[in-house]
Amino acid sequence: MKRNLDILVISDLHLGTYASEADEVLAYLNSIDADKIVINGDFVDIMLFNKRFWPSSHMKVIKYFLDLISQGKEIYYVTGNHDELMRKFLNFRIQNFKIVNQIVLDTAEGKVWVFHGDVFDFSIQTAWVTKLASFLYDHMIVFNSWINKKIMRPLFRKRLNFSKAIKANVKTAVQYFANFERKAAEIAQKNGYKYVVCGHIHTPKIESFDIKGDKIIYMNSGDWLESLSSLEYVDNKWSIYMHKRTEQEYKGDDLRIEMTKKELYKDLEAEFKILQDK
Repeated sequence: MKRNLDILVISDLHLGTYASEADEVLAYLNSIDADKIVINGDFVDIMLFNKRFWPSSHMKVIKYFLDLISQGKEIYYVTGNHDELMRKFLNFRIQNFKIVNQIVLDTAEGKVWVFHGDVFDFSIQTAWVTKLASFLYDHMIVFNSWINKKIMRPLFRKRLNFSKAIKANVKTAVQYFANFERKAAEIAQKNGYKYVVCGHIHTPKIESFDIKGDKIIYMNSGDWLESLSSLEYVDNKWSIYMHKRTEQEYKGDDLRIEMTKKELYKDLEAEFKILQDK
């Protein structure tokens, strides 16, 4: 039986990359029914998309959301840095689906400001450090995933998590995340929002900040590369959902659909066109 959610915030699926756990995303999505969904950036990783890698499970995730759109489900696609090409279609709408840079949700607990979070990168550290760190992190995650899928899982060994160790022990990384979270809370307070939701840094969290005497709740929806997490709002309460790995692979996932970034983009446009013409 599916769990009913008032709001689901899910981000950083990075479909189209080897590190994306699309199988687990499908298992999770098939276990819930959300009245309102916010995809908070980096849904399809257009930046790192490789034409030689497009498993059927990744397309199944896209088809899942397209089906929800055709059913009239209220869905907001908030653009991120890895899918920033979607920003060409800001305010594009089909039925109750809309592409945006940010969204404000009205809840019984107060207004919730949702955006991806990449806008803070260059305000927290210098441009070259940001670009280098992003490059190294992205490729480390892919390498980490390859080791877990090809070596650790077949040998029934515990998964390795390089990024978790770096986030917890490297002083620069720890300071970056602390600055990111507080910066988000400060901007939210300045704009009159009690809650602020980001993705981007792949660290699921709900934390309260005291900003000039105001209690601001910072939340992060995590990711579906490492933490396999999302934010759920049920009965006027926010919580972090941590997915338990099924370690199951959907049938047909060995199939590969080769296409370039341009072809992928056109394919997605075609799917939206079909929905728009309905």
